[in-house]
Amino acid sequence: MKKSNSTEDQKLQEKLKLKGNLPKHIAIIMDGNGRWAKKRGLPRVAGHSEGVKSVRDIVEACAQLGIEYLTLFAFSTENWRRPREEVSTLMKLLLRTLKTETDELHKNNIRLRMIGDFESLPEEVQNQLKEAIKKTENNTRLNLILALSYSGRWDILQAVKKISSDIANKKLRKSEIDENIFKKYLSTSEFPEPDLLIRTSGEMRVSNFLLWEIAYTELYVTETLWPDFRRKELYKAIEDYQKRERKFGLVSEQIKGYGRNVFTLKR
Repeated sequence: MKKSNSTEDQKLQEKLKLKGNLPKHIAIIMDGNGRWAKKRGLPRVAGHSEGVKSVRDIVEACAQLGIEYLTLFAFSTENWRRPREEVSTLMKLLLRTLKTETDELHKNNIRLRMIGDFESLPEEVQNQLKEAIKKTENNTRLNLILALSYSGRWDILQAVKKISSDIANKKLRKSEIDENIFKKYLSTSEFPEPDLLIRTSGEMRVSNFLLWEIAYTELYVTETLWPDFRRKELYKAIEDYQKRERKFGLVSEQIKGYGRNVFTLKR
C-alpha cells in the first residue's frame, strides 16, 4: 500500500468529506478481471494480478476517507466450479497477496476480517488468513472484510441450520425469531449493513452477494472493469451516493421528520 495521497487527490477527498454523508460501509463486487485480460490478449491470471493493484488503491483510499467498513467479494462459492487451473491460480494469488500485504495492512491500522466457508479453503490459505486476522485484530482505522468462498444463499442456509439446531436443543424458541435474531446467525452479524454496493464491469446483477444485507443498500454499477477501477472511480461512486435520498421504505417527508435517526432505525 504505497502512499498515493497527492495534492490533487487530497482536494478530491476533502470535497467528498465536506459534503458529508459518507457511506459507513462500502461493499464491492469486483468484476471484469477476465475481460480486462482478454481485451489485451493476456491470460486471465494477468487480469487477476492487475486487480490486486486496484484492491490496494481502493483500500488505501477508503482508509484515508474514513470509511469504516469495506467488503470485497473476492471469491464466491460458485467460483469453485471454474476450471481447476484457474481456481488453483486464484488460491495461489490469494496466498501470495496475504503474505505480502498483511504487514502493510497492520502498519496502516487496518483490520482484516473474513466471511464465507472458511473450511473449504486450502489449508495453507486458512493458516495464512488466521495469521493475518490475528495480527490485525486490534486495528481500528478500517475493517477490510474479504468474502471468500462466500455466497448470500450459503450464508442464509447456514444461519437456518444453526437456528434449527438451537431450537432443537431448546436454546431458542421459534416465537423469538425476528429479523434481529436472524441477523445474529449470519456471518456478517458483527458488521453494519452496506450503505453502498458497487459493481464493476457493467453487469446488472448482485451475483448472490450479501442477499440479506443489501435490502436497502444503494446500488452503483459502472462499466469500468475491476483492474481499471482506482480511487477516482471510487470517488465518482461516493459522489453519486451523496446525491441520493435513502428512504428505507418511508416517504421523503418522513425522512425529513426523522432526520438522521432513520438510519439508526434500520441498522
